[in-house]
Amino acid sequence: MRISLMTTCLVDVMAPDVARATVTLLERLGHEVVFDRRQTCCGQMHTNSGYYTEAAPIVRSFVDTFEPALEEVDAIVMPSGSCTGCVRDQHALVARHEGDTALEERTAAVAARTYELSELLVDVLKVTDVGAYFPHSVTYHPTCHSMRFLKVGPRPLKLLRAVEGIEVKNLPESDTCCGFGGTFSVKNDATSDAMVTDKAANVVASGAEFVVAGDASCLMNIGGKLHRTGAAPRSVHLAQILASTKEDPFVPSETILGRAS
Repeated sequence: MRISLMTTCLVDVMAPDVARATVTLLERLGHEVVFDRRQTCCGQMHTNSGYYTEAAPIVRSFVDTFEPALEEVDAIVMPSGSCTGCVRDQHALVARHEGDTALEERTAAVAARTYELSELLVDVLKVTDVGAYFPHSVTYHPTCHSMRFLKVGPRPLKLLRAVEGIEVKNLPESDTCCGFGGTFSVKNDATSDAMVTDKAANVVASGAEFVVAGDASCLMNIGGKLHRTGAAPRSVHLAQILASTKEDPFVPSETILGRAS
């Protein structure tokens, strides 16, 4: 299968190892990954805040980049539930807000072929055991957009439980928000901090070495709180675990998603 990678701007700037892990994983499974350098942002920051008119040029740019590729690729993958949710649900809202019927039709065509990583693996590639090896305990945080917009459900957990050597531990109050919410964490910083404080405490209570999720943004928020409070668990993206093998194991580094032990 030929797959186009949309890295997302946050991954590109703050967590490039997540993009590399996504490519490593998909290529190991025998697929060709292509990357269009014209890609920029999906516009989620604007759409989440209700700035639909300001988001319209970004949505048009996204469609202009990925729509022509639909004739050459089988799917578009994004290692982010929130950005995939934006493409699938909010791009059409922006087009309708602007009264652009043609753009709405184009966003629908692109959205229909755009998948979050766990969706692509389980639903499209029909695989849960990707040959990964990760001899650590983890707890899974289902991010809000992946859980409520995309309804990825148990897909990430199915992938995690098939990883050799892993121990998946229950996360107390797993379905509560971590408090990031993009601009929410800036505009409502005190509320956001209270939310991530609770989330970090639940991660610690799980007893896991790592907290894993499908969104680098939420992991940045949770991992930052864990780091600032000196808590032991580290944050890691689903793609990084699935890309890890005995021959090429994942090693936590001094990145936004984790720190060296």
